[in-house]
Amino acid sequence: MGTDTRAPRREPAPDGLLIVDKPGGWTSHDVVAKVRYLAATRKVGHAGTLDPMATGVLVLGIGRATKLLTFLVGCDKSYAATIRLGASTVTDDAEGEITEATPVDLQPGALEAAVAGLTGEIQQVPSAVSAIKIDGVRSYARVRGGETVALAARPITVSRFEIRDRRSVEADGIPMLDVDVEVDVSSGTYVRALARDLGAALGVGGHLTALRRTRVGAFTIDVAHPLSDLETHGPGELPIQPLDATAQAFTSRTLTADEARAIGYGQRIPSAQPGRREPVAAVGPDGRFVAMLDESGPRAKPHVVFAPAAS
Repeated sequence: MGTDTRAPRREPAPDGLLIVDKPGGWTSHDVVAKVRYLAATRKVGHAGTLDPMATGVLVLGIGRATKLLTFLVGCDKSYAATIRLGASTVTDDAEGEITEATPVDLQPGALEAAVAGLTGEIQQVPSAVSAIKIDGVRSYARVRGGETVALAARPITVSRFEIRDRRSVEADGIPMLDVDVEVDVSSGTYVRALARDLGAALGVGGHLTALRRTRVGAFTIDVAHPLSDLETHGPGELPIQPLDATAQAFTSRTLTADEARAIGYGQRIPSAQPGRREPVAAVGPDGRFVAMLDESGPRAKPHVVFAPAAS
């Protein structure tokens, strides 16, 4: 009989969240594919795409924790970015062709006033090169196919738009201004569109030249692991936040033993705060992450159950 030379089967990584510091040049799908191999499981997903040029916090769910990702997608996010004023591009970032260039010579206070006008609850037209579907086709695919795309404005919240630095630069002989900013924004905000709109408000055009996501909900860049550091880890060695520990990322509620048992059977229990809009992480008296709850009505119902009741 021949010798079996196949590599031994690797045990998959435990369920939980893995916070990755995405490198530039990688798509979010590239990172997921890499972690699927490292974690020895196909059950890996992410909680919100980052463009290839962007770096920073990418929250991955592994195993049963992939069921949490839909709740994390809607979390507020923070970014550090560099906006170049003086040039517009077809993609609103440095990867697209320049469509118009204008020398920048701003009046004192003009930049601060324009930033203030883009802070708070505003209406934003998403970047045309986005994943939004129009009649079933991604907007970016239509743009790359030569179509002109006009997307509808949508409400967003920019809770912080802070200028950190500014410096004069020259591109193709035209004086421009690079502005380093930090923003805290609601889910669905396009920072590329903020760069575009800042330039438009100042009458000089603008686009994004650098973007780093520094926070997704409760997960900040200081707990994110560079992908290169993970490549030497086996599935059981990955720095995964266990499923029970991930409840801290959400508004939580501690259940009684009876309530935990009822939710485990998929039953409803009285809401702790009826009318609450955000999903609630239900934790059992033993610290187990039992379920994500919908408390919008008088009786809470489970969105997804992680700890079914024992039969």
